[in-house]
Amino acid sequence: MDVGVLTVALADKSIEDTLSYLSDLGVGAVELACGGFVGNTHLSRKEYLDEEGAQSELQSLLVENDLYISALATHNNPLHPVKERAAEADEELRETIRLARQLDVDAVTTFSGLPAGDQDDSVPNWITAPWPNEHHEAHEYQWQEVAIPYWQEIETYADDHGVDIAIEMHPNMLVYEPHGMLELREATGDRIGANFDPSHLLWQNIDITSAIRLLGKEDAIHHFHAKDTKVYDANAREKGVLDTTPYTDEIDRSWIFRSIGYGHGEAFWKDVVSALRMVEYDGTLSIEHEDSLTSSTEGLEKAIDVLGRAVFKSNPGDAYWA
Repeated sequence: MDVGVLTVALADKSIEDTLSYLSDLGVGAVELACGGFVGNTHLSRKEYLDEEGAQSELQSLLVENDLYISALATHNNPLHPVKERAAEADEELRETIRLARQLDVDAVTTFSGLPAGDQDDSVPNWITAPWPNEHHEAHEYQWQEVAIPYWQEIETYADDHGVDIAIEMHPNMLVYEPHGMLELREATGDRIGANFDPSHLLWQNIDITSAIRLLGKEDAIHHFHAKDTKVYDANAREKGVLDTTPYTDEIDRSWIFRSIGYGHGEAFWKDVVSALRMVEYDGTLSIEHEDSLTSSTEGLEKAIDVLGRAVFKSNPGDAYWA
C-alpha cells in the first residue's frame, strides 16, 4: 500500500519539480489531472495523448524519481443538461481513458455527474428527498433516462481499454454515498467503482470503515483519496451540515476539509488502512490537499507524515497462531 499525491495542489510547480519534490518526501505514486474542475497543469491531453515522445519523457521522469501513476483524474459533469457542457466533459473522460491505456495506468478518477430534474431544465438538480412527489419522479428520470444509459456506454468503453472508472462519491453529484455507488455499478458493470474519498462521507455522518467494508466486499474500490474533514459542532448544532457558507469563511462553516490528521487523529487513519487491507485493497492512498487553513506544501508534508506511519509496507505472513 503506497502513499500518493494528487498533484493539483502543486500546480505552481513544473511536472519535473513536482515529481522531484514528492520523491524526496518518500511518496510512492502520483495522481495526475487531465481536465475538468481539477485542471490539466501536469498532464495536458493535447500534449500527451497519442504523443509517444512526450509519454516516453514522462515515463523517464517517473522512473528517475521512483514514482508511478496511480490514476488519471478528470472531474467534470458529463450528465450536465446543457449539451455543450456535457459533450465537453464526455470528451475529457473518453480522452483520459485512452491516455490512461497508453500510459499503462489502471484507473481514471472522476464524478458521476448530475443531470437536471427534467429534460427541459438547464441546471443540475441534486435531489435528496422523495417528497414532494415530483422530486421522486425527477430522481427516477435522472437515473433511468440519463445516468444509467450514459455510464453503461462508458463502462463498455473503459472495458475495451482495460481501464477502471473510479467515481468519487460527492454531494451535488448523483452518486454521493456508497449505496448509490453500488446501484450504479450493478446497472453498468465491474469497471465502474469508487474513488473512495472519506472527506465527503464524514460530514454526511457515514461511518468510513463500514463503508469500506460495504464497497470492498463487492470489489468496488478502484482508487482511494486520502482527505479529511472536520465538523465544527458549534455551527452544526445551529444550522446542520448542509452548509452553503463559502469554504474560505472557515469560522462560520459547519465543516471544512482538513489535512490528514487535523480532522481525525492517526488512530482513525490506522483503522482506515486496516479496513482497506481486510477488503484486499492494496492500491494507493492518494492525498488530496484542500485545507484552506494551511499551505499546500505544509498540508501535504504533514499528511504524508501521518499516512507514512499508518500504511502497511509489507504483506502479512501466515497466521502461525491460528
